[in-house]
Amino acid sequence: MDINFYGAAKIVTGSNYLIKTKSHNILVDCGMFQGSKDLEKLNYEKFPYNPKDIDLLFLTHAHIDHSGRIPKLVREGFRGRIITTNPTFDLCKIMLKDSAKIQESDVEWENRKRQRAGREPIEPLYTMADAENSLNYFEPYFYGQNIRINGNIQVRFRDAGHILGSSILELWIKDGNEDIKIVFSGDLGITNRPIIRNPEFIDDADYLVIESTYGDTVHESFEESTEKLMQIINKTVIRGGTVIIPSFAVGRTQELIYQLNKYYEYHPNIEHHMKVPIYVDSPMAVEATEAYERNSSSFGEEARELVLRGDNPFAFENLRYVRSQEESAALNKYRFPKVIISSSGMATAGRIRHHLKHNLWDEKNSLVFVGYQAQGTLGRILLDGKKKVKILGEEINVKAEIYDIEGFSGHADRDMLLNWVGKFRKKPKKIFIVHGEEKPAAALGEQIENYYNIKTIIPELGDSFTIGKNEVELTKSQRILPDKLKADIENELKTAYNQFEALIDKSDTFIDDKVLVQKYDDLKNQLIDLQHILMDLNISIGK
Repeated sequence: MDINFYGAAKIVTGSNYLIKTKSHNILVDCGMFQGSKDLEKLNYEKFPYNPKDIDLLFLTHAHIDHSGRIPKLVREGFRGRIITTNPTFDLCKIMLKDSAKIQESDVEWENRKRQRAGREPIEPLYTMADAENSLNYFEPYFYGQNIRINGNIQVRFRDAGHILGSSILELWIKDGNEDIKIVFSGDLGITNRPIIRNPEFIDDADYLVIESTYGDTVHESFEESTEKLMQIINKTVIRGGTVIIPSFAVGRTQELIYQLNKYYEYHPNIEHHMKVPIYVDSPMAVEATEAYERNSSSFGEEARELVLRGDNPFAFENLRYVRSQEESAALNKYRFPKVIISSSGMATAGRIRHHLKHNLWDEKNSLVFVGYQAQGTLGRILLDGKKKVKILGEEINVKAEIYDIEGFSGHADRDMLLNWVGKFRKKPKKIFIVHGEEKPAAALGEQIENYYNIKTIIPELGDSFTIGKNEVELTKSQRILPDKLKADIENELKTAYNQFEALIDKSDTFIDDKVLVQKYDDLKNQLIDLQHILMDLNISIGK
């Protein structure tokens, strides 16, 4: 059978893997590419397979970088079964509709610009109707159930401890005479978190596909991060400032609310005037929090005990949920101290950009990142120390204090990943390392090989491997290059070519003889420079 890597290969986004057997085409995840403009253009490319030919889609969890292109898949002909956990289905009902709303809103805004410029309108990636239709193909199951798809395919979801409903995928496939077990880690979470249970350990696998988001990093402890966050909030409040926290609407926001609830309701020495207003400004985060409340049976022990005592961990005296656009805008009109938790977590879209526009310039304020910031995102640009950024068409001076608290991350760090691999009783023959930028992926691969003597492979985007019971082979590599980027380069080449032709046509008359004598050396040197530039370009393209 073949395994193809069409997303999250040397990048932390767009998870999408295709397993091809003699009789089935199986997808694991169908995520949206997020981050830089070049990455996001990949969402509009044709799938590197025919959606009509896909029989099954196994979804590890609801985050948009794992689920976000499902409506596009269905829109383009997928009619198979989407197998996932019950909480993931609950969250996808919220997240896919929210994503569709963003697609429609962005295209409406873009088409107004295009109309003014006399350009052709564009279509959204998918619509609300597409998102709602895609939900008809979901089949939710519980953790630990052995799901026999047919005589050749069996699957089981195990708790990945990342967000509500997140799963490790155990996949047994019979292909001809071979029985092969492939395990997909999904996004592995962190142990000893209050809401979500610890990631489960897996006994055996022939092949493992593992994430590597923080494959070269060791997080500070959750307790240290919580203490640091409260110190930042209190320091900012005392100087009259606002704390802005870009947070992923599902998972991270609920953990933050939970910890703030513990601090403000159970801290023995906190004075009333220090109970600063906490605003959760994200309609999707509000709906996701309600989904968490409905699925409290999936909580860890500490959170379940709170619920059984009658304490709702997602509600406390100074917490406010903001739904309407008017309420959100009002938060930036008043300068009293407050905390605003808003999505998106990488500051790429949504209400957070308005809050950054109105607060980044003020040195009294603080900006706190509590999750991974991908290359090319506004979050990464701010973390890298940029002093001026453009937000919603306006250049903003960056004067607020900026913090990065990695202990709130929902992703396992290097040591946790190594420990999880070490718990396999029967080790995989090969391990594919995905969902990480090149440096952390390589660091994790080196550590796995050193500790466990297991060969690791870091696929490129578009790589395909033939895997058997005893061997793995790179069969073909279909590098993914967005058609739009290619067309843009071709247009620039054509423009340059036309300019060369125009110069050649005018070569007899384009310069006065006297000027030619005076400027001959300069002109010739410029043309020689141009020849070298073109030669370098040829070499670069050839590579």
